[in-house]
Amino acid sequence: MELRQILAGIEIASIGEPSSIEIASIECDSRKVTPGGIFFALRGVKLDGTQFVADALRHGALAVASEATKPTSFPAGAAWIQLAPGTDRKALALAAANFHGHPANALKLVSVTGTNGKTTITYLVDSILRSAGRTTGLIGTTGYRTPKSQHDATNTTPESLELQRIFAEIRDAGGTHATLEASSHALAMGRLWGCHFAVAIFTNLTRDHLDYHQTFEAYFAAKRRLFEGTGAGAPGVGVVNADDSYGVALEGLARSTLTYGLKSAADLAPKKLALDLAGLEFTVQTPAGEMNVQSPLVGRMNAYNILAAVGAGIGLGISTEHIERGISQLAAVPGRFERIDEGQPFVVVVDYAHTDDALRNVISTARDLSSSARIITLFGAGGERDRAKRPMMGEAAGSLSDLVVLTSDNPRSEDPLRIINDVVVGLQKVSANYRIEPDREQAIAAAIDAAQPGDVVILAGKGHETYQVLRDGPVDFDDRQKARAILRIKGYGKEAAR
Repeated sequence: MELRQILAGIEIASIGEPSSIEIASIECDSRKVTPGGIFFALRGVKLDGTQFVADALRHGALAVASEATKPTSFPAGAAWIQLAPGTDRKALALAAANFHGHPANALKLVSVTGTNGKTTITYLVDSILRSAGRTTGLIGTTGYRTPKSQHDATNTTPESLELQRIFAEIRDAGGTHATLEASSHALAMGRLWGCHFAVAIFTNLTRDHLDYHQTFEAYFAAKRRLFEGTGAGAPGVGVVNADDSYGVALEGLARSTLTYGLKSAADLAPKKLALDLAGLEFTVQTPAGEMNVQSPLVGRMNAYNILAAVGAGIGLGISTEHIERGISQLAAVPGRFERIDEGQPFVVVVDYAHTDDALRNVISTARDLSSSARIITLFGAGGERDRAKRPMMGEAAGSLSDLVVLTSDNPRSEDPLRIINDVVVGLQKVSANYRIEPDREQAIAAAIDAAQPGDVVILAGKGHETYQVLRDGPVDFDDRQKARAILRIKGYGKEAAR
């Protein structure tokens, strides 16, 4: 593709010769550049892409795009595109869309943003779409799935270059819809720039990612961008949580809005809500008439998630029959209140909860399902992330649990004991019933050892993750596998029964 075609619609301060060259690929990682490619030298949080221009040229780049002025040492045979200030990431998104033939235009896109619930809602929407016979893609924290392949997730929302590649794969495989999680990082960094969303969903807003956004106002402003339109007009339908004040603030930004909630007057509201370990059952009042929900998913938090998915289905014109069927057919979501059943006389669940609000939700769900049970909550806090939320997580877990087992999560380069001490500050305010075990596998064993018949053990924080990030890098670690192995060692499970 000619360079001028790749640069269509991009704000350019200046461009050097040669400007009419053929470009074979686009990359923003110099190590991935191939001969004949263009390298986007982006400004990162920790690194500046201009540091890697020489490496990109060694790999065969014919052009470099950057907000920086052209270095005096830049070779005459390559093109330097100076981008307008503050536009480098939007430029990458537009260039990627141009290069792949605007694949998002061939798809109906549904995006979910908010602090909690994004993954489950995307799974529900995808199940509804497939129930209606649509060919779909699913992009989020647990992975990127197209009709052709499944990829591990590098980010909740991939970089725009990868995102456009995924959209192209969905389109080329005959896909009609894509459902994706829109993280606040992705929205702030313009990864979704140039994409028009048929439906945008907002779940809730609680404290998270302030290590990046710095203020709660900036965090909400990033989420709000999805509803303001990411460079391609406002979403067709906005589906917002009317029980959340930030959701209410988003009403009216999309071309039309559907509200949902359990507590507020809303367009989508449940009647006769029944909660138990077998799942959820209720009737939904909607502008399209009543719908009957039966779902294997459990807990009040999933009632919210289902209402949001119903709103997406209505916004996409899916029939009541297919919405109901799609919801009922989704048996579970990886690492979201996922039960580990080896025949033990107590409940063990794994959940991704890694904020104070998410911990309250998952523990409250366990209380709703078994009010007389003791709740044993295992969790840790992530390293190199918002330190201020650590005591808040400790206070949330301690105030609602009968026993807390405090351990390590993904400490990264931080000292795990320092992280634990930060959490203990909040935990000690509300509870003396806690144990500290920095080794996560031993902590899981301790939580399970403490369980008595009828108890609920919650292994929180890592959910679907199959690794733990330590100072020296990631190591294999899956809470679900560890819990199963420990339960079998204790004499439960089919393997032990033989």
